[in-house]
Amino acid sequence: MMKKVLVSVVDDDRFFRESMCRLMRSLGHTVDVFSSATEFLASPRLSETACLITDIHMPAMTGLELCRRLIDAGHAIPTILVTAFPNDVDRARALNDGVLCYLRKPVDEDQLTRCVSAAFNSGGSPETQS
Repeated sequence: MMKKVLVSVVDDDRFFRESMCRLMRSLGHTVDVFSSATEFLASPRLSETACLITDIHMPAMTGLELCRRLIDAGHAIPTILVTAFPNDVDRARALNDGVLCYLRKPVDEDQLTRCVSAAFNSGGSPETQS
């Protein structure tokens, strides 16, 4: 069975998606970008996703709702949540739901890189920033 290597980025901010796409490609990862949670859920490559980077605050379906929907559907994808508006309630909920990392925007590239590495290495320890 082939190892999953795809990083999927879900964010309604085009500039953030493009930035994450460039960064992940510079690290040697294959990347798909989506402007909404619904678009990601409809992707034929959802099951190939080894790491999900998603914004919390998006219209229609938040990043937290996306995570819950994935878990409920049996898709345990290591997830990194990013937000420009961090708060303890969202952070606690995310970590309780099994989110790997909770990061503040603008995202620290070194910390994000460590989170992505942890996602690709089973048993990697989560790292959070509020």
